[in-house]
Amino acid sequence: MSTQVRQPDEVLLGFTRALRAAGVPVTQDRAQGFLAAAAELDAGDRRSTYLAGRATLCAGPDDLERYDQVFHAFFDARDGLPRPRPAAPPATPSAASLPLDEGSGTGGEVDEEVLRALASEVEVLRHRDVAALSAAEKHRVAGLFATLRPRPPVRRTARHQRWHRGQVDASRTLRSSLRRMGEPAEIAWRRRGTRPRRVVLLVDVSGSMSGYADALLRLAHRFTQVCPSVETFTVGTRVTHVTRAMRMRDPERALVAAGTTVPDWSGGTRLGETLRFFLDRWGQRGLARGAVVVVFSDGWERGDPALLGEQMGRLQRIAHRVVWVNPHRGKAGYEPVQQGVVAALPHCDDFLAGHSLATFEDLVEVVSRA
Repeated sequence: MSTQVRQPDEVLLGFTRALRAAGVPVTQDRAQGFLAAAAELDAGDRRSTYLAGRATLCAGPDDLERYDQVFHAFFDARDGLPRPRPAAPPATPSAASLPLDEGSGTGGEVDEEVLRALASEVEVLRHRDVAALSAAEKHRVAGLFATLRPRPPVRRTARHQRWHRGQVDASRTLRSSLRRMGEPAEIAWRRRGTRPRRVVLLVDVSGSMSGYADALLRLAHRFTQVCPSVETFTVGTRVTHVTRAMRMRDPERALVAAGTTVPDWSGGTRLGETLRFFLDRWGQRGLARGAVVVVFSDGWERGDPALLGEQMGRLQRIAHRVVWVNPHRGKAGYEPVQQGVVAALPHCDDFLAGHSLATFEDLVEVVSRA
């Protein structure tokens, strides 16, 4: 029987790709360091390979548990490193190769099944509605949030900084000339400095948003970990400031801390009243002034829609940009007919979808360019 032998480097690089897909930030330098460490030790010894990867591929204590899980799943504990395996005949891609839905049967459109077969599981998960995922799929998507790369929006400051072009810095050019006893000196240039702009996230955690609350808080946690000035609030029947919980490095601990802090989880929705309370206590005093404010809500308002519209107009006047993210926005057949959405849309700069990892990536780009 013919066999297919995998080279050691190919196996080890496959392990680094599996780690990266699981959410461990394995860079190219760390992967090369892992290969060098495994070469110095015995790449055929499972214990040596485990220690080499643990020392070179893990960036911090938060990566160790996930590293152990991926290692035991990739390297069979009974047989050690992967052995030569029989060469499998090339198989035609089919929908059965990617069981994405637990209850999926043989029905469905042929074109949709072929598309799913050709796409990778990760790519398909990026476009799935997070509220419709199984527990196992939600666990895999939670690891993919680490692939998001939010960039803080910037604003111009009144102070100037040195630059290689822009405006002529007359005072610095003159001082340089005086140091040369009046001889002509090199012209100095300047430009206005920049600072990160504050980002404020208002996450609706009412009953109609319960299927998306976990993913939205994970997105807020990612923003908080990457951007220097992010404030997160949950809104429902009241407003809760959860920024301290979002600053925890471990996302699971952050979500648990936020869950214990929020008293109105899966409750009602009074967006107008909660937004007025937020503006009176935090926003008008400067937290929302000049900031990029992102509201995550489906717009189901139990209170007075006119009050919501009034407070959204008030928010737009003090904020730099207002973005409304609706999880139903990207679904087929959706129309913005909810009373809350109708009242809020005239005061929003952007109206985006927010039901999948792919739509979260679009939101990250909109916030970064604000």
